[in-house]
Amino acid sequence: MKNSEQPLVTVVLTTYNQGKYIRETLNSVFVQSYAHVQLIVIDNASTDNTLAVIESISETPPDFLLIKNILNKGLCAAFNQGLALAKGKYIIDLSGDDILLSERIAKQVEAFELLSEDYVVVFSNARYVDANGKLLNYHYPVNSEEKAVEKIPMGDVYKNVLEKYFICTPTMMMRTSIVDQMGGYDESLQFEDFDFWVRSSVKFKYFYLDQVLTLKRNSPHSLGTKVYKKGSRMMESYYAVCNKAYDLNRDQEEFDLLAARIRTFIRKCFYAEEFELAVKFRTLLNYIENPGLKTELIVLMCRLHIPVNRIYRFYINKLQKIFTKRKNLALNIVI
Repeated sequence: MKNSEQPLVTVVLTTYNQGKYIRETLNSVFVQSYAHVQLIVIDNASTDNTLAVIESISETPPDFLLIKNILNKGLCAAFNQGLALAKGKYIIDLSGDDILLSERIAKQVEAFELLSEDYVVVFSNARYVDANGKLLNYHYPVNSEEKAVEKIPMGDVYKNVLEKYFICTPTMMMRTSIVDQMGGYDESLQFEDFDFWVRSSVKFKYFYLDQVLTLKRNSPHSLGTKVYKKGSRMMESYYAVCNKAYDLNRDQEEFDLLAARIRTFIRKCFYAEEFELAVKFRTLLNYIENPGLKTELIVLMCRLHIPVNRIYRFYINKLQKIFTKRKNLALNIVI
């Protein structure tokens, strides 16, 4: 297609204190082979040099907008600021430390344009990089041709979303009209992905594009690292989403999958010392099925306020270091 015939794609880049990475992230948008892009950058009141780096870039795309928030509004609210200004048929939610490979937008638009209107997301594989840019493992294990060696769910993925985390969030391209129709992200939550997956996949379809199109940064300060941090409010957000899923479920299998996920969250509440929240999760679980002895014992320990957070976080950090070392060693052997 000629540039004038190409659908516009909006990239909403939200950033907070990512001065070390923001230039590389911006450049990855600038060098896209697909030219019809609107770039909206939202600085969420960074206190480092992030804003200075952004403003020092002299050559920006014609359709470029920088929003400077005086206060950190949170990830979900910042994205919604961009969504309100988005003109693209499709939209990408990009963090200030992730990297788009040069064919990312072109490949996803090509896939989207062949799909029916009931497809709301095109997602792909990704490769992780560490804080220094070293290449790590793939989100989905791949063969020598960088094709996933396992079958990735697509189409109606609602049950898969309830069961486990399987989509690499920054690989998603979304249909803007549907995201807007859904009211964007829920600004009361600490994160966007689980809630968006639940609310959208219950009505619409997802398509998996089997290519590595994004580099996802493994940052020591990412939201994912805060799950077991006391007072992070991460588990509160999971509880809110589980309640939404309870109302949206369509059959018994979905309730069974939700029940299994709730049991996982109860354990996480125990480790994070979110004791009162564990009891709330237990009440929600009881609406679906009998919690059972094992879960009741965990809830009992929560009622007793047994302090485990510090020990568990130490244990998890040790395991993560061992696991990462083994995966990187295996990857070097393959390479």
